[in-house]
Amino acid sequence: MTDKVIIRSAKNEDFQQWLLLWEGYNKFYGRSGPVELPVELTNMLWSRIFDAYEPVYALVAEINGKLVGLVHYVFHRVTNNIKPTCYLEDLFTDEAARGKGVGRALIQAVYEKAKLAGSPQVYWLTHETNATARKLYDGIAENSGFIVYRNKF
Repeated sequence: MTDKVIIRSAKNEDFQQWLLLWEGYNKFYGRSGPVELPVELTNMLWSRIFDAYEPVYALVAEINGKLVGLVHYVFHRVTNNIKPTCYLEDLFTDEAARGKGVGRALIQAVYEKAKLAGSPQVYWLTHETNATARKLYDGIAENSGFIVYRNKF
């Protein structure tokens, strides 16, 4: 068997494997345990991925028939361009598959989807302490230097 990384669109039958990755992503960012995401949110995200009227998309990375990574991306309007821009919202690679080029392959696949859609850019956020991911990101994208502010209600 080969450890070739295959990137493809998520399919309905991927739900159980996708869910394990999604839970891993949320655990990494502290959104599990006492502050766990409601199951309704997960179910809504999954349904949006397959809704033609929603601008939410999912790609998965597969090695030897097993899903080892996911990326969710969204197209949205911006005030400084006619074409919608692409926001890479969630990116996660299973710990056992890290270092095999999965994250890079998922990001490159989003780049291609954005180009096909005529989007002028792909952007994303990561936490400043996510040093491992930032090593990858610094090699394939520009750090814009922007600081994110938010107010939760």
